[in-house]
Amino acid sequence: MTGLVLQFGTSRFLQAHADLFLHEAREAGQDVPPVVIVQTSGSAERAGRLAAFADPAGFPVVIRGLENGAPVERRVAVRSVSRGLSTSRDWAEVVDLFAGEADFILSNTGDAGYAADPDEAAKGLALDAPLASFPGKLLQLLHARWQRGGRPLTVLPCELVNRNGPVLKAIVRDLAVTAGASADFLHYLDEDVLFANTLVDRIVSAPLEPAGAVAEPYALWAIERAPGLRLPCEHPSIVLTDDLEPFERLKLHILNLGHTVLAEIWRREGRPEGETVREILADPAVAPRLAAIYADEVLPGFAAHGMEDAARAYVATTMDRFRNPYLDHRIADIAGNHALKVERRIAAFLDWAGTPAPILSSIVSGQRAAA
Repeated sequence: MTGLVLQFGTSRFLQAHADLFLHEAREAGQDVPPVVIVQTSGSAERAGRLAAFADPAGFPVVIRGLENGAPVERRVAVRSVSRGLSTSRDWAEVVDLFAGEADFILSNTGDAGYAADPDEAAKGLALDAPLASFPGKLLQLLHARWQRGGRPLTVLPCELVNRNGPVLKAIVRDLAVTAGASADFLHYLDEDVLFANTLVDRIVSAPLEPAGAVAEPYALWAIERAPGLRLPCEHPSIVLTDDLEPFERLKLHILNLGHTVLAEIWRREGRPEGETVREILADPAVAPRLAAIYADEVLPGFAAHGMEDAARAYVATTMDRFRNPYLDHRIADIAGNHALKVERRIAAFLDWAGTPAPILSSIVSGQRAAA
């Protein structure tokens, strides 16, 4: 396979997820394109991480947890990534790679990564400097690719946004229209750029410095089938499906909802700053509250959609993952962008479920009142 994978976002998550999968596929003999990681934030704190991505020895990913009830721990030197670039420092090179060499785009730009300023479009499609938002940068780069011949492209967003591919495409397209993009470019965007709908699931609890991460054994990358869909590799944790919604609902409204409920308790009750998911659930005053929310408020919502058995099994798996004795998943990390997470994980569940959920409803109303 020619070309490369251009990955936007330096997060530890993708290092222990997609980057690891690509490495393992290559080790298994598949022809896998190299990954170039692009930092979009411009944060000087990540300079060491970007430099570490160029190390031919790779970066470490430690898989630690329970697998089929037995403890496992393995360390992998991930060598799928060739180097790191920054849009603030290496913009011209990023443009050249995107326009001429990339076959796949990965992104994980955080919970607020799709936020776009409509005023950005007033700056047009020039490449003098990168626009501030990720959708703005993506529009600039797609327009440059179209100007240089417009080869087809697959975008694999990994942000935890419901229907992330279609949502990202709509944001980029709206910016393009506002910026006065030509009908020919919009046709290219609609016909030759595939924004895949994906779901990622893995708890990546801690970064390693300067690069690398610690993660649980469980991993999933569910991708919805679409005409013309191409993937950079095959892997046991990559699942193609005709309907992504059941995967999305289980992940978002059980595992992620549970995380946000714990973050709400942690924030409201002034619990220890360094407390982990495992530690908070060891408190007999907390674990029964989460269990009751799952049993009394979450499961009835899934039952109303014919998903009770799948949800009950996923709740059991989730509680095992939360109690993983080998992961130190800090609540403080989960609590970032809390208001946005309450909306996406809890409020969206209430809208979808349509069943009584007094405790979850109070979390949403309290967060909105504080906004």
